[in-house]
Amino acid sequence: MSRLFGPLRQMGYVVPDIQAAMQHWVEVCGIGPWFYADRLPVTKYWFNRTEYPLPHFSIGLANSGEVQIELIQQRCQTPSLYLEFLARNPQGGLQHWSSWPESYDELYDRAVANGYHPAQEGDAPRGRFVYFREEGHPGTIIEMSHATAKRSAIFDAVRQAAVDWDGSDPIRTGWPNID
Repeated sequence: MSRLFGPLRQMGYVVPDIQAAMQHWVEVCGIGPWFYADRLPVTKYWFNRTEYPLPHFSIGLANSGEVQIELIQQRCQTPSLYLEFLARNPQGGLQHWSSWPESYDELYDRAVANGYHPAQEGDAPRGRFVYFREEGHPGTIIEMSHATAKRSAIFDAVRQAAVDWDGSDPIRTGWPNID
């Protein structure tokens, strides 16, 4: 567990082709099912403290045990850490690890006080998120997503779908039904 950010909950991969990446994880790694959203519903977006028009990020989520795997494909040219990563790693790869604190504001302030610099931030119906410029490990950065009730319910449903998954319906469009 990180003493600054809490438990590591997710590994995030930036990929040039999310459909091919999900197929790889299903066929080669046996991990799924994947929950795919063509456009992450972002309501506000900042990069290096400048607000930009809403970007088009496609997202795939699946779990392997307690760890969530996130696949991200950016489908626009809005400045982002994802585009920076792909410029250095054209084949894609592990770009971040994430924590999901309930005490988001407290941990955000603590990170900034400890020298971390917010590089990419957003707000969505599920809650806020931030990526810090500093690397959490060489080649990867740290993301923090607010563990709101809605985000937690979606992530719990993704994790539960992976338990005893039999390989059927490997790529599902949209987030799990949490109603």
